Amino acid sequence: MSQINAPENPIAAHRGLIVRGFLLGERLDTRGFEQKLALATTPLTLRVGRKGYAVLFRYGVVVLFDVSAEEEAHYLADITRLVSDPLPEQGREQAHIDVVPGGAEHVDPDGTIILSELTPERMQVVADVLAKDMLLEHFEIRVAAVFDRVEPLAARLKRHGSRNFKIKELLSQIGDVLLTQHRMVGRAEVLEKPEALWNLPELEGLFGRLEREYEIRERSRALDHKLEVIGDTAETLLDLVHTSRSLRVEWYIVFLIVFEIVLSLGEKLL
Repeated sequence: MSQINAPENPIAAHRGLIVRGFLLGERLDTRGFEQKLALATTPLTLRVGRKGYAVLFRYGVVVLFDVSAEEEAHYLADITRLVSDPLPEQGREQAHIDVVPGGAEHVDPDGTIILSELTPERMQVVADVLAKDMLLEHFEIRVAAVFDRVEPLAARLKRHGSRNFKIKELLSQIGDVLLTQHRMVGRAEVLEKPEALWNLPELEGLFGRLEREYEIRERSRALDHKLEVIGDTAETLLDLVHTSRSLRVEWYIVFLIVFEIVLSLGEKLL
């Protein structure tokens, strides 16, 4: 469970701020930071610059709260050294937060997130949803690319049967599906609730509103369905290839048997 330390200067007046998220790579090594300086440890929440904060996720996401453009550029350049397998094109997401002391926490129709105060737990909840939104978008693009590769295979099956498929090509599709599923379920835990809710269960409502705003569960289910379709299609094509090759081998065996019989009969006749 994460350890929460309250900010030194709690916000007591209405305030607006920008939160930006960045999907930097496949993994972020958070061990490179001083844990004793953290406001929270799961996920790691730190101070940045004069008045900003950063929430770091091990699956390659950084979410910055109220960080100036200059501080943001410096921080991202510094943290890049801790990123494994950086993405050629980073994922980005931005949201606006209004801190309204004593106000009801919700999401306005224009997408503005209303918080009653800016605490580490609330930042973690917001960061968790933004991180999952970026991750889902990344997976959606990858799955769409796999769909584009699988569709021609299905069309080729319709036109030519199962004779022209390469097993390496099909295994590549299945591998993409398994890898994406592993990252969604095993690493990012897209459908899991943030640990901050263990400390403050009253933030369940805020988390639920943010989940609905970014359609986290609906998009995750849609991705699961697409991955299942792709996996089933690739496995079906692979089975057809194996069946076709098995039949071919059986015909080769029959041909060899017939050839041997013909040779034996020829020797007897001669």
